[in-house]
Amino acid sequence: MERRHHVFSVDLLERYATKGRGAITCMATGNDVIVLGTSKGWVIRHDFGVGDSYDIDLSVGRPGEQSIHKVFVDPGGSHCIATVIGSSGADTYYTHAKWTKPRILSKLKGVVVNAVAWNRQHITEASTREIILGTDNGQLYEMALDVKDKMEKYIKLLFELKELSEAFTGLQMETASVHNGTKFYVMAVTPTRLYSFTGIGSLDAIFASYVDRTVHFMELPGEIPNSELHFFIQQRRAVHFAWLSGAGIYHGDLKFGAQHSSPNGDENFVENKALLDYSKFSEGVEGVKPSSLAISEFHFLLLIGNKVKVVNRISEQIVEELYFDQTPDAVSSSIIGLCSDASAGLFYAYDQNSIFQVSVSDEGHDMWKVYLDLKEYAAALSSCRDALQRDQVYLVQAEAAFVAKEFLRAASFYAKINYVLSFEEISLKFISIGEQDALRTFLLRKLDNLSKDEKCQITMISTWATELYLDKINRLLLEDDGASDSNNTEHQSLIKEFRAFLSDCKDVLDEATTMKLLESYGRVDELVFFASLKEQYEIVLHHYIQQGEAKKALQVLQKPNVPTELQYKFAPDLIMLDAYETVESWMTTKSLNPRKLIPAMMRYSSEPHAKNETHEVIKYLEYCVHRLQNEDPGVHNLLLSLYAQKEDESALLRFLECKFGKGQPGGPEFFYDPKYALRLCLKEKRMRACVHIYSMMSMHEEAVSLALQVDVELAMAEADKVEDDDDLRKKLWLMIAKHVIEQEKGTKRENIRKAIAFLKETDGLLKIEDILPFFPDFALIDDFKEAICSSLEDYNEQIEKLKQEMNDATRGADNIRNDISALAQRYTVIDRDEECGVCRRKILNVGGDYRMTTGYMAVGPMAPFYVFPCGHAFHAQCLIAHVTRCTNQAQAEYILDLQKQLTLLGSEPKNVSDGGLSEEPLASVTPMHKIRSQLDDAVASDCPFCGDLMIREISLPFILPEEAEESESWEIKPHNHPSQRSLSLAV
Repeated sequence: MERRHHVFSVDLLERYATKGRGAITCMATGNDVIVLGTSKGWVIRHDFGVGDSYDIDLSVGRPGEQSIHKVFVDPGGSHCIATVIGSSGADTYYTHAKWTKPRILSKLKGVVVNAVAWNRQHITEASTREIILGTDNGQLYEMALDVKDKMEKYIKLLFELKELSEAFTGLQMETASVHNGTKFYVMAVTPTRLYSFTGIGSLDAIFASYVDRTVHFMELPGEIPNSELHFFIQQRRAVHFAWLSGAGIYHGDLKFGAQHSSPNGDENFVENKALLDYSKFSEGVEGVKPSSLAISEFHFLLLIGNKVKVVNRISEQIVEELYFDQTPDAVSSSIIGLCSDASAGLFYAYDQNSIFQVSVSDEGHDMWKVYLDLKEYAAALSSCRDALQRDQVYLVQAEAAFVAKEFLRAASFYAKINYVLSFEEISLKFISIGEQDALRTFLLRKLDNLSKDEKCQITMISTWATELYLDKINRLLLEDDGASDSNNTEHQSLIKEFRAFLSDCKDVLDEATTMKLLESYGRVDELVFFASLKEQYEIVLHHYIQQGEAKKALQVLQKPNVPTELQYKFAPDLIMLDAYETVESWMTTKSLNPRKLIPAMMRYSSEPHAKNETHEVIKYLEYCVHRLQNEDPGVHNLLLSLYAQKEDESALLRFLECKFGKGQPGGPEFFYDPKYALRLCLKEKRMRACVHIYSMMSMHEEAVSLALQVDVELAMAEADKVEDDDDLRKKLWLMIAKHVIEQEKGTKRENIRKAIAFLKETDGLLKIEDILPFFPDFALIDDFKEAICSSLEDYNEQIEKLKQEMNDATRGADNIRNDISALAQRYTVIDRDEECGVCRRKILNVGGDYRMTTGYMAVGPMAPFYVFPCGHAFHAQCLIAHVTRCTNQAQAEYILDLQKQLTLLGSEPKNVSDGGLSEEPLASVTPMHKIRSQLDDAVASDCPFCGDLMIREISLPFILPEEAEESESWEIKPHNHPSQRSLSLAV
């Protein structure tokens, strides 16, 4: 049957590739570069990337006929090594793509190089880095060349076969970076052996270590025309190897950097080894072995005679045969060999004259079938190109599992099929054999594989799966009535699985249909579970309350997405079921409005409770009031009413004494209704509470009157609360006194003694005369003699105290008068050299410059001046000017106004006698004296250098605003002009 897809194709690339330089003896390729060696000693280089070619004659200067034995080119196409053999022996040359003249490697004189291993990871155009050369006499050499030096850096012997000295015919190298350096992996082949070397460090150190340890090799004896070693390179990394040996093709996968290793430590990079026997494709002809090999991703290309057989590496079957279009004169000569270009992904074949190109097209196209035939399903799936191919792989797996009666496994594979079989066909397969568990598994897996857009199919399949789950659960219940432990375990496991399914499908299942299904099968617990998933919390809560499971209902209410209104709706039922848990739940739930819980709390409070039982509503209300600082009057009133119903009045009193609004600006001291509280307390006969409420409402007379019915001490405490109204306080104490006197039942003298003792408790507010009217008219004064005498003595002490205070005040007034008289006679001595603190001129100088404003009394010809107790002296005019300048504007204007008034008064005509001012009575100069006194107070109340004026000057700036212009005039500014030049003047 003809294949529909041809992977490999052959085309003639170059008919006469040697240009008459002899017959082709060898060939190497890399990066679209082909290098040929000829029988006449020429190396011909074709660069198909740039369309260039040139020839190099290596036979120059060598006698006799010369032939190129082997030619090698690196994967980048830049570096080339060629060995020429003639009558004079063997020589090895190196040339670079940019050189026109090759360089002989003199250290390899006489050595026949059969193989070269290039360092693909580190080689560059300018340097070869480490490369290994394998020779005909079983030696390995290390060499490195730098193009710029145009000579080899070094050539040194690495290894030599001693046990079985065979020629090295193939050589490959790979490197991997590890944490402590570079790790080398080297593989070499002889006609019968495959050697492997590995180690970390330099190549010479690695090979030197094999002096002390055994070299690992694989021996496959047998005759072979050419023993070749090839790596398949993918993304610059070798992934497969193949050795063309006498026994067959030995191949495997390469895993560099793997952590595992064999006992000798050398085989850790080879995995999945296999040997492909030649008999599988020899077609009954014995002894026909390939003469050359090339390896692609999935195939081997084997040169047998004049054709290439393409063998699938996985199936080991021949998939194609390639024939070459040779010239009539070349038919007698066979194809010499194959070579591959890993960089370009091409393969080449050559005979003596021509080059053929083998192209690869979509090599992995049918690999999924190959893997599928071998039942390697994972590899087959990874090789599939489309959903149809994957379906065929799944179908094979599903059918195999179905035949083996592994129905659950088959269901999983069937669920992945989308095109090959329909949903209905697969479903009928399981229904026909009664495998409901497998059907359910198929539906569940199908759900996983459907896209979100297929909403209709998802809903239908989910509903069907729900019914299958319910049917299975019921069948398990009917089997042995649940008596078997294993059956019970299976039942519980299935319910757990079913609930997980409901959770996953809650958004795609139809709510009404699913609930009807659950209800019809009697699965109440699952119905509640599904209702919870769909946030139908009322159904859930009704169920739990009917079952008396308050804790579960409260757990539902604690969920974040449950509406708060349900808290209020179910609160009356829940608090009657479990008051403690309900109140605890309320206290842990945020944003609850306690006012809306009042109906539930009222219902609970209306029920009788044991004497020592904790009242849960009181606990919750206390939490609201004290912890949450609730201000709702309804909450406070309810708490107060519950306190009032308790026999112990202490809690009620503590609540009334709390000032809940304290600390809130403009807030009240309490939030309950005081009138309601008063009515409630009077009804419940909580008198102490009534007294407190009266007092709080500032109804002190009523509070004391009611307190006298309960406890005199309470009444006295209430009377003491009035502090700002002495009359009311006295009135309250009189009420208490009257009550105390009237309540005493003893003899008259005892009553009087107790009444007098009561007076002492009032701290002097009441006197004996205040309480006398409360005694009967026929009481004898002798009974009050002691108290009256005590009262009179108190009055006498007060009178004496007042007299003493009056005498002290009189003496104080006399002392002040004496001080004033002495002050008028006070003087100070001025030195004649004393200077004015402002103008620095002498105080006592005589001259016209010191003329003063009229109104000051000059002493002879001297100007008026001020002297302060601290010793500073100032001319009057200087002091006024200084204070005016340093003080604030309002004070300065006041001083100037007083000075102006003095000037006006001083300009009035006066009686002049003997050239001076006539002495006038004091009353006549009173206006001027008064103004002068005011001026003195304004400017000379304290020394400007020692008083407040100096202290205030500290905060003034050094440069005042009005001095800013002057300060700017002193600023030094640079004046740089382009036209100016700096001149240096010789000194």
